[in-house]
Amino acid sequence: MNTHTIGAFYEAFPPEKARSIVERLEIHYTPKHGSWLNIAEIELSALTKQCLNRRMGDLETLRKEIAAWEINRNANQKSVNWHFTTDDARGKLKSLYPKF
Repeated sequence: MNTHTIGAFYEAFPPEKARSIVERLEIHYTPKHGSWLNIAEIELSALTKQCLNRRMGDLETLRKEIAAWEINRNANQKSVNWHFTTDDARGKLKSLYPKF
């Protein structure tokens, strides 16, 4: 099922069911190749490997562990090494910009 548009729900479900699903959604359109998304995936991967690699006894413990991990992660300020330069972007995206 294509979930990229609201109309897709009306194609897949009866109108009443589609409407109930759509009312619970908040759709955020993001770039297909968004660099910020890569950063988010890197951070979630680090969180999973460094903090969530074991069972937590309860929700409060989980919250405390994640908060401690976040403080440490922010203090260390990991950076991202970009390989896609501004010149690369200008060449690849030149058709999207008006000619002056």
